[in-house]
Amino acid sequence: MKTVQKRSMQDMWQDSWLTGGSDAWLESQYEAWLKNPSSLPLEWQDYFQKLSPDGDVSHDNVRNFFLQIPKMPRSVPSQNGDAHRVLQQEKLADLIAAYRSFGYLQASIDPLDLHRGPSHPALALSWHGFSSADLTTVFDTHSFAAPGRSSATLGEIHAALLKTYCGTIGIEYTHISSQAEVDWIQQRMESGWAGFTLSVDEKRRILDRLVVADGLEKYIGLKYVGQKRFSLEGGDSLIPMLDTIVTTGSERGVREIVIGMAHRGRLNVLVNILGKSPASIFAVFEGKEEHTDLSGDVKYHMGFSSDIQTANGPLHLALAFNPSHLEIIAPVVQGSVRSRQRRRKDTDHVQVMPIQIHGDAAFAGQGVVMETFNLSQTRWFTVGGSIHIVINNQVGFTISNPRDARSTRYCTDIARMVEAPVLHVNGNDPEAVCFAAKLAVDYRARFKKDIVLDLVCYRRHGHNEADEPTATQPVMYRVIRSLPTPAALYADKLVQEGVIDKDLESQLAKNYRDKLDTGNSVVPLANSNEVYQFAASWQPFENTDWKMAVQTGVPADRLKVLAQKLETLPPGFELQMQVKKMMEARQKMTEGEQPLNWGYAETLAYATLLEQGYPIRLCGQDACRGTFFHRHAVLHDQNTGAVYIPLSHLSDKQSQINLIDSLLSEEAVLAFEYGYASAEPNYLTMWEAQFGDFANGAQVVFDQFISSGEQKWGRLCGLVVNLPHGYEGQGPEHSSARLERWLQLCAQNNMQVCVPSTPAQVFHMLRRQMIRPWRKPLIVMTPKSLLRHPEAVSSLEELASGQFQNVIPETQTLNPADVRRVVLCSGKVYYDLLAKRSAQKQTDTAFIRLEQIYPFPEAELKNALAPYQQVKKIIWCQEEPMNQGAWNFVREPLSALLSPKQTLSYAGRAATAAPACGHYSVHQQEQTALVDQALTG
Repeated sequence: MKTVQKRSMQDMWQDSWLTGGSDAWLESQYEAWLKNPSSLPLEWQDYFQKLSPDGDVSHDNVRNFFLQIPKMPRSVPSQNGDAHRVLQQEKLADLIAAYRSFGYLQASIDPLDLHRGPSHPALALSWHGFSSADLTTVFDTHSFAAPGRSSATLGEIHAALLKTYCGTIGIEYTHISSQAEVDWIQQRMESGWAGFTLSVDEKRRILDRLVVADGLEKYIGLKYVGQKRFSLEGGDSLIPMLDTIVTTGSERGVREIVIGMAHRGRLNVLVNILGKSPASIFAVFEGKEEHTDLSGDVKYHMGFSSDIQTANGPLHLALAFNPSHLEIIAPVVQGSVRSRQRRRKDTDHVQVMPIQIHGDAAFAGQGVVMETFNLSQTRWFTVGGSIHIVINNQVGFTISNPRDARSTRYCTDIARMVEAPVLHVNGNDPEAVCFAAKLAVDYRARFKKDIVLDLVCYRRHGHNEADEPTATQPVMYRVIRSLPTPAALYADKLVQEGVIDKDLESQLAKNYRDKLDTGNSVVPLANSNEVYQFAASWQPFENTDWKMAVQTGVPADRLKVLAQKLETLPPGFELQMQVKKMMEARQKMTEGEQPLNWGYAETLAYATLLEQGYPIRLCGQDACRGTFFHRHAVLHDQNTGAVYIPLSHLSDKQSQINLIDSLLSEEAVLAFEYGYASAEPNYLTMWEAQFGDFANGAQVVFDQFISSGEQKWGRLCGLVVNLPHGYEGQGPEHSSARLERWLQLCAQNNMQVCVPSTPAQVFHMLRRQMIRPWRKPLIVMTPKSLLRHPEAVSSLEELASGQFQNVIPETQTLNPADVRRVVLCSGKVYYDLLAKRSAQKQTDTAFIRLEQIYPFPEAELKNALAPYQQVKKIIWCQEEPMNQGAWNFVREPLSALLSPKQTLSYAGRAATAAPACGHYSVHQQEQTALVDQALTG
């Protein structure tokens, strides 16, 4: 190596080529020099060697120098020939950077040619000091030179920039902070897209996919005139896009794809991608579909799964059932994918891939989109990236002015929050669509991140086939009605290229109609059983009875062994003082020196299930320690910050437990957990609200999935939802989990609503949820103050024997003949009643606790009431206002159990608009009054 003279940074800054903000271009030149020094002119080779005279040619060393360039005082460059050439090269670097950053604003992405972004000044040659005389100037370049050349004229470079960044693909990627990702995308665009070519067979495949997309819509439109189908017409390129994603994905090792989408194009995707038989689709239009005991759902909400045959083997496809709440399906799909990846041990997120298909207005307008993006790279929710497809019809619903649909330029701008690349692609250029699809699959495979494909298209009809779009979009629909279909446009292009004969399109259309006439699948389906080894079987949980008794007790000696393991910590592990006291208390509970509290019993329930082979996933905003400082399932060393999870150290053969402190989201996180649970019946999946009151932020998940998913779609799910509930004077947002709402949703044995009042009850309830072959969602009103209440305790023997009691009769010794009133209640108020009765030494009042409110335990409640046939006063007592809580739900079934001589009355707060008062003193007065009313009424 020749000797070079070391120069200071300031000296090197005086070099003319370091002026004008060319650090990005210099870095690209330096990258080229690192790979192959001889690829640069000798003076540049010498220059980069001088930057590192001590032999330190690391990228970081030189990059740090470039980052200092803008902070240095500029000098006036000399006017010699070399300086002029370097300045010209700098200006070219700035021009290229401008197209990489802003070219998408000028891209021809609108097939209607009605909308194009305003011209960005940095895209003009004159902005960079170039004139028409410079068009023939030759520049050194690697990205934009013709094959075999290392230079090109400014005119050639500018034409290549326009083709790459301002053609039918507009790409946003320079907002990404990872240089590796930027470089990868840049190479794919500047080498891949610029030189993109397809074989004759590939072009014919694209045409065929466009023909079938159009053919199905026309077939249904003619056969079932006027019926809603939410046609794909105008967005036909979705089918070749999905076809490319499926094919490319299978080449990259994908074995399952889960798709979430709203209505538009759903029937087309079902038939032409998943291979659902056209006959079954047509039967729905004709009202001949098979009827069951389920309520069912409209045809464009229904899901489906299939195993299709690809060149790389069978591939499982699943289209998730979806309500009209559009984007809510996104986190559900993510949860399902995560669960499927776990089942396959797909820790690299290769084998199972999600595709999310959105509408433009919903993508920009629904908050759950942001929440789902926010989940995408977090530890317990990532699925290795989703491919997002926006079917962008440029109208949304029926809005007159699309500018009123959002505050951002593009509907996809929300994706920039996670630095996802966005490709806006013209739906009438199906080759560009397929290039973008391949890039998306490869990007996800490489970087395990989300990517967005904005399929800019149009809607040939209105919002549905009965809607008249010209009422709000006259200009747009004048253009649309004069526009040939994407299939016709592409066929004409291929005819002009000499790739096909002019009659091929019509022949393909006829062949497809013939296939539709048979009613059979138009997609090759797989005959292999390979995919079934990873399928979850729900068959053992079908047609089961909630009344089925199961043994949930665990022998006391086994409980003690597990408890000792839970209480054993690594040597030198230092606990926080309060946590240490809690662990010491649990040791005393194990030895029988203290009664068991809630946290102890709950933790033992998890330990026994893990030992029996049931994996557990507990997720919530403060789930690891518990919002009320009771659980502490994840322990933290106070000296080192190290984490220890006792439940993960029971034995070498135990199942896995995931304890997750989720981000501050209810809707997306709960939907994710629903999706996870719905894909895995033998996994105890739990979501815990910080306060039960906050569950209303996820009400759509309860309404559209948890309560009705089985009736609409036949989908079982065993998700457990913990909702802290109880009136302790904490105000209207920290008291009520809105018990009345869940009970209003209860029907047809669709879910369980329980209000356990003792540690033993929660132990048996959690174990029953998994051991009993009845998989329904479980809504639990969990306590707050009862977590440490001196009366809300159990013994180890109560965990060892017995089972969950749907009804707990009077537990103290009372003479039934002396009883004058029976008070029924649920939850914390029982202990307030108990304390008052004890203080007054009343013996004429009996208490019955309703621990499971739904399914309503009629027989057990009848047995509990049997000893009190002579009692005339039956009282329902609750903390909640009269119009809330359980009163309106239990009144009718309770009344049906009473004799004609008995009356049912209410003791509790009066009806109110808010769930609780905000003043503690008023709360105390109300609580005292309702207890007195129950005991004296």
